[in-house]
Amino acid sequence: MRITRFFLIVLSIIILPFTSAFAGGHYSGPDLSGQKITISGPWLAPQDDQFRKVIKAFTDATGAVVEYGGSDSFEQQITIDVKAGSPPNLAIFPQPGLAANIAAIGGLTPLGADTQKWVLDNYAAGQSWIDLGTYPDKSGKDQFYGFFYRVNVKSLVWYSPDNFEDNGYEVPNTMEELIALTEKMAKDGNTPWCIGLGSGDATGWPGTDWMEDIMLRTHAPSVYDAWVTNEMPFNDPKVIEAMDFFGSFARNDAYVDGGAAAVATTDFRDSPKGLFTSPPKCMMHRQASFIPAFFPEGVKAGEDYDFFYFPAYSTKKLGNPVLGGGTLFAITNDSPATREFINYLKHPQSNHIWMEIEGSGFLNPHKGIDLAKHSSDTFRGLNQILLNATTFRFDGSDLMPGPIGAGSFWTGMVDYTGGKSAKDVTAEIQKSWDAIK
Repeated sequence: MRITRFFLIVLSIIILPFTSAFAGGHYSGPDLSGQKITISGPWLAPQDDQFRKVIKAFTDATGAVVEYGGSDSFEQQITIDVKAGSPPNLAIFPQPGLAANIAAIGGLTPLGADTQKWVLDNYAAGQSWIDLGTYPDKSGKDQFYGFFYRVNVKSLVWYSPDNFEDNGYEVPNTMEELIALTEKMAKDGNTPWCIGLGSGDATGWPGTDWMEDIMLRTHAPSVYDAWVTNEMPFNDPKVIEAMDFFGSFARNDAYVDGGAAAVATTDFRDSPKGLFTSPPKCMMHRQASFIPAFFPEGVKAGEDYDFFYFPAYSTKKLGNPVLGGGTLFAITNDSPATREFINYLKHPQSNHIWMEIEGSGFLNPHKGIDLAKHSSDTFRGLNQILLNATTFRFDGSDLMPGPIGAGSFWTGMVDYTGGKSAKDVTAEIQKSWDAIK
């Protein structure tokens, strides 16, 4: 009988020591009766109802009134509210760039040294979360504003345990092993990868995720940061090297389902389906934690599919970098009750409530959470990858200016898979950077 990774995760959870005195306990806050907290954010159904369950435990413990309003135009509305002088107490930002913009116009209140130290001590890869939550204020001084709470993971490879077992393949633990496994699969007559960059008007973005993961595995985080801000030009040799590494998979007809010509035209939602055909069209698919939503109906986690961490090089000594995204809380209208709500978000109970909701997808880097609270082994495994991270970086294309991150970078990845050289593609993307400076 095959022992899946899910069984091993469950076993590790049983023996996993808690790293926080709060683990398993309940939040007990001060009496805030008569005080009100307003919160605005992008969460709509079902996340808004799930978040209200988290809020209820806070209001039950403190007596405070908390009102949350979600909007699909949050990004525009929060800017209007701040400029009008009528912001909510807390804003939930879907990515750091918008929070940085609000900080630059004086719309955020620093969280303070105590919360910064708490994040450093209690979040896996704590310095990464501090860096992602720190922005210049109106005077240009860096301040810690953003408290990350709900996170997603992109550094994942999906596969079929049956396909691996039938062919005698083992899950790779290093990038060197992943490269060797890819070579072996092709020699065995199997196609290693399914890759699809298609996404309608957004075609190309899955290729940017590949690039970001590769940059984090081939160079130090500071290089990644300089690349995202264009402090290091997009056509730097380090970027060209990363693009050509992607090409060693995506532009090799023997390595990708349908051959290299199919990469740009295959929709990212259809691409992973090759894992489940008989015989399989591919053995592996690199994509974020949301991708099971597009798997064939009826397939089961831990049986029909599983995942592993997109591994780092053992020789480069860069630790376990993780690429992903996440939402952050920032204070836009300060009050004592607002500060206490941030304290509540530090408590494991605020995590556990959301973790226990089936299919919620809630992940958090809090080292004190009890992974057994997750609604499934899948989320336990995803959260463990997050907790094992030594570096976390936000999706780079989301942090770049729109004309690049949602423009020339997307189209450049399509051009590259179509046969254009990495040198020429990166030079074109750099031209688009230069055009907006």
